[in-house]
Amino acid sequence: MTLRSDDAAAGRRRGRARLVALASLAGAAVGLGAVYGIATFMRNAGGVAECRPATEVAQRIAPLVQGEVAAVTVAETPRRIPDVAFTDGTGQPRTLADWRGRTVLFNLWATWCVPCRKEMPALDGLQARLGGPGFEVVAVNIDTRDPMKPKAWLQEVGIGRLAYYADPSAKAFQDLKLVGLSFGMPTTLIVDPQGCEIASLAGPAAWDSDDALKLIQAAMGT
Repeated sequence: MTLRSDDAAAGRRRGRARLVALASLAGAAVGLGAVYGIATFMRNAGGVAECRPATEVAQRIAPLVQGEVAAVTVAETPRRIPDVAFTDGTGQPRTLADWRGRTVLFNLWATWCVPCRKEMPALDGLQARLGGPGFEVVAVNIDTRDPMKPKAWLQEVGIGRLAYYADPSAKAFQDLKLVGLSFGMPTTLIVDPQGCEIASLAGPAAWDSDDALKLIQAAMGT
């Protein structure tokens, strides 16, 4: 009788062990599925197919990252950039999606940022040289206090080619920071006509230099 009881107890223990093992395997499978699902979501969120042309452009401009634009980082795996929101000079709402179909140099700047102020004439010069139906410098001011200060400053230093865009909430900076595209000021992104990242830069550059012009023209495919 005792032997039968012991055998039964041993059988129950083996059964529980099998259940635990099966549960562990099931949990591992679910975990792997979740990881795979997240990875797939991230790839899809990046718009791999849609951003494939941007990959080719990034590879094309990589040899031109030198001289005055040597600090530019070319995207290894271009992804869709969030359609950050801001306003134009008349206060009308705009988003980055409004520039679909054009190559864009998207820049965040502020009057309290000394490197930003030094860079603005170069951005103005770039717009003067290459601005048109296929390209625009979209420089968005993120001053959060006096809304008239950046406009007055631009007029004072003679910045006249750039259209005025502003985001007094500075949410555009935070949105880009959340996806690892904004680390400091100024922040600059080169965006393809599908809204995909081609390259980025944390810090200023001489955007009206010959090096920069060649880089942007290559990004435009001209």
